[in-house]
Amino acid sequence: MTAATTLPVTLTALQQMKARGEKIASLTCYDSSFTRVLESAGVEMFIIGDSLGMVLKGHESTVPVTIADMIYHAANVARVGQSALRVVDMPFMSYANPDQALGNAARLMGEGGAHMVKLEGGADKAAIVEYLVGHSIPVCGHIGLLPQSVHQLGGYKVQGRDEAGARALQEDARALEQAGAGLLVLECVPAVLATRISAAVNIPTIGIGAGPGCDGQVLVLYDMLGITPGKRPRFVRDFLRDTCSVPAAIEAYVAAVKNTSFPAAEHCF
Repeated sequence: MTAATTLPVTLTALQQMKARGEKIASLTCYDSSFTRVLESAGVEMFIIGDSLGMVLKGHESTVPVTIADMIYHAANVARVGQSALRVVDMPFMSYANPDQALGNAARLMGEGGAHMVKLEGGADKAAIVEYLVGHSIPVCGHIGLLPQSVHQLGGYKVQGRDEAGARALQEDARALEQAGAGLLVLECVPAVLATRISAAVNIPTIGIGAGPGCDGQVLVLYDMLGITPGKRPRFVRDFLRDTCSVPAAIEAYVAAVKNTSFPAAEHCF
């Protein structure tokens, strides 16, 4: 895909990119103005993330985000979106059981314009993933660091560092693929492990703090523009610092993902 392409990016297209070894460029997006800028720069996939709770609403975590929040921001993106695949997060406690998950996922698609929903968890969420997929709702899995479980995890920590943790994440990836997940986000996972998982599954993997071996990369938009306050995570690069404008920064990010110069060694665990 080039910056001038306006044909919709489908899940099938992303699968074909994985098969060709072509990297997928993704960013978070929460509003109509950035939707236009990101699509013009060639971003192929949006995650309308519950990260909005932190970068837009000022919360300390993603936990307070509601389904209403996600529908509102997803609809802002869908209203003008033309090309990028829209993956929308299911927020904390919105998918505690299959029927609740189905009702909320249907709202994200019907009212929010989602092409796919994303939920956090591994093998423990396989039954919910299978239930949603069985009702024609595409699902993106999310393993590794789970922001909605940050209090349970004791903070934002890299996952899968030891042998048992690595084995568990590989089993999670297989379970989600077998349940019907079409994409898989790997967050804060050692690069070697993420490469191994990406090779072992047939579905595209999208990394955030998971090294260059994933099939694509995603960052929180505000992080890669260098405007998130506080200490910048190791896996983030400020693309605005070396460019003259926001559009140029996003174009530089897309190019760096495509040519595999990002993430570099200093961004990996």
